[in-house]
Amino acid sequence: SLSQPERKGLFHRGPGLNLTSGQYTAPIAGYYAFTTTLHIVRREPRRKGQGCRGSRLRVLICVQSRCQHNSNLETVSRLESSGDLFTISVTGTLYLQAGQYASVFVDNTAGSALTVQSGSDFSAVLLGV
Repeated sequence: SLSQPERKGLFHRGPGLNLTSGQYTAPIAGYYAFTTTLHIVRREPRRKGQGCRGSRLRVLICVQSRCQHNSNLETVSRLESSGDLFTISVTGTLYLQAGQYASVFVDNTAGSALTVQSGSDFSAVLLGV
């Protein structure tokens, strides 16, 4: 059954996605294709003299909140000095046991407060068992 969440323009099918926690829980064991696209805004202007060294953003999709190698998908993006809006995507396949969950994490080393904008998305599709 297809259900319409309270937020306009979003939909989900199946019981796995929890919009409150932001977690997708696998109903059955199998390989799942995950995708997230985050639209991120830098909330405060870049401070004068603030260097670009270490100014990067990691976006991860992790299983059971464990973000070590082999239980996550990740991308690393360098935050350019110009512009305050960034779009970062992560796509890949993870194996989940029944009852395990996956969720999105943002590791911010940019030194600026960041906000994830509406219009960002997170999806999971069962590929096979």
